[in-house]
Amino acid sequence: MTLLEIILLAIVQGLTEFLPVSSSGHLLVVNELLESLGRPPVEDLLEVSIVLHLGTLAAVLVFYRREIARLFGSDRRVLGLLILGTLPAAVLGVLIKKVMPEAQSKMVLDNVLLAGFMFPITALLLVWSERHAVGEKSYSQLSWRQVLVIGLFQAGALLPGISRSGATIAAGLSVGLRREASAAYAFLLSIPVIAGAGLLESVDIFQQGSTGTPPSTLALGFLISMLVGLGALSLLIRWVRRGRLEQFAYYLVPLGIAVVLWQVC
Repeated sequence: MTLLEIILLAIVQGLTEFLPVSSSGHLLVVNELLESLGRPPVEDLLEVSIVLHLGTLAAVLVFYRREIARLFGSDRRVLGLLILGTLPAAVLGVLIKKVMPEAQSKMVLDNVLLAGFMFPITALLLVWSERHAVGEKSYSQLSWRQVLVIGLFQAGALLPGISRSGATIAAGLSVGLRREASAAYAFLLSIPVIAGAGLLESVDIFQQGSTGTPPSTLALGFLISMLVGLGALSLLIRWVRRGRLEQFAYYLVPLGIAVVLWQVC
């Protein structure tokens, strides 16, 4: 992978991992666009994807460092809630990546046309979330049933085009969380998911062998995705506070239509 390609993908990853627009869907679309412009297929997208996701994971760890520290003190109950909320995505992810035949798994996870159909679904989730009255709960007050609801929404975000942050924030608002509490829980919940996905994909790389992207190029991608991710996360929290998530629907619906038309025409 060239330096220009990894810089572009790192910026896309850093922005879309936190903004409610689906990082996986955008990475697929950008990679497909690069190929349509005459670039050779990106053979090492898997290891690059791991590094870029680890960059955004680092952004979460930095941004929510105080909340993470409280997990080992006053908020110890939340650790159990995070484990429970992670289970649906973990089970579904293992089924898709390790149990489902590889061809079918790629049809689910690497399908640009599917991403095109799912972008408007994310838009509907965002509009739906803003129709709820603002709740008063902290995420430490969630019941196990409410945690599973949020976890199921996160599992749905394994589909490209479904935003993980958008789906989990919407689910948190639907069960009565305060706006900022919903965002905080959504991103705390992302930590084991991103780390677990990175571990599974690292096993694949170990089995298949690295495709040779220079470590310096991967390090640059990590740094860019982390820095861009920190900026995007800060921006998203401002939008969440103001109840403006549904504005992303004005971007996602035309994007989905454009991607579907591009793929079928």
